[in-house]
Amino acid sequence: MKGPAPRSVLALDVGRKRIGLAGCDPLGLTVTPLPALRRGRYPADLEQLRLLVHQRRIMALVVGLPLDAQQQPTEQAEHCRRYGERLARHLELPLALVNEFASSWSAAERHGLHGDRSGALDSAAAALLLEQWLQEGPEPAPVHAQAPAVGSGADAQAS
Repeated sequence: MKGPAPRSVLALDVGRKRIGLAGCDPLGLTVTPLPALRRGRYPADLEQLRLLVHQRRIMALVVGLPLDAQQQPTEQAEHCRRYGERLARHLELPLALVNEFASSWSAAERHGLHGDRSGALDSAAAALLLEQWLQEGPEPAPVHAQAPAVGSGADAQAS
């Protein structure tokens, strides 16, 4: 396996209404979509995610950034980065940011979920970005130290 050392990781596909969630086993062999979280106020989201992190013994977070076709941050990518950093600080977990360009479209194609509003598409997209992270990295880093790099294959750059 190429990429980061295996660990229990939680991937988040952060949207305005829902957060798609996916986890993997400590060896990084099995990626599992988890029930999506319907977004509320941040303190309520934090408590639900804190419980999930505890239950699954999560050691790191992976958050998808929807960059545009030129690999540039979108307004939504900035929102996802800020949310991921805030969450990582509050949960005291390292964070990796991954380019998730077209992950929702790819997940919809793979799982036949076009038009889904149940959260299944959001979590399928989180599973895809977790699979991508397992292959490409980058290694999660503490948020308070520096902004983590965005993984996009061999040409990953710091954001």
